[in-house]
Amino acid sequence: MCADRYPSGVVLGPTGRCGRTRPETPSASRSVGCDNGVMDQLPASVARVADVLRELGHDRAPVLLATSARTAQEAADSLGVELGQIVKSIVFRRVLDDAAVVVTTSGDRRVDEAKVAGLVGGLRRADADFVKAATGFSIGGVAPVGHVHPPVLLVDRDLFRFDVVWAAAGHPHAVFPLSPDELVRMTGAPVADVTQKDERP
Repeated sequence: MCADRYPSGVVLGPTGRCGRTRPETPSASRSVGCDNGVMDQLPASVARVADVLRELGHDRAPVLLATSARTAQEAADSLGVELGQIVKSIVFRRVLDDAAVVVTTSGDRRVDEAKVAGLVGGLRRADADFVKAATGFSIGGVAPVGHVHPPVLLVDRDLFRFDVVWAAAGHPHAVFPLSPDELVRMTGAPVADVTQKDERP
């Protein structure tokens, strides 16, 4: 069998091998792969993420959603999963060296900028042009891997409430599933307390 089923009937093929969706797959999403010509039609940013995932041995291809996943709520609604299972990539600009700081956080949490600054140094807001130049991705599609310049990365410890989470795959319509442990392994990023306490249950 070439694919496994994830929430909401989404079918995912191993990256670079199968990638075809089954006939019963809802029209809201489709997986991507190399053997059916889909990879050639992907935005370059999604293809870059798919290549990195394959190199890392991750066997779940990016999924293209029919609706935008620019916000965590949109992604959760499209996938039929909890808001907290969506990995938001919040980008800051470090004052010291102008490096991009990417905080991968749970979709139902809000990043505490003071906590992040305490870990990596003073921060300022990153505009859309900086995010694109520093990561190679547009806001709403910043993946945790495949950046054009290596960023400073942090992983929100609250993601570990879930067995499976969904991260952006380089485009507002593209996501891929992984476990929080896999996120840490792929990025080499430390796990930290980076969210506002008043939003936790």
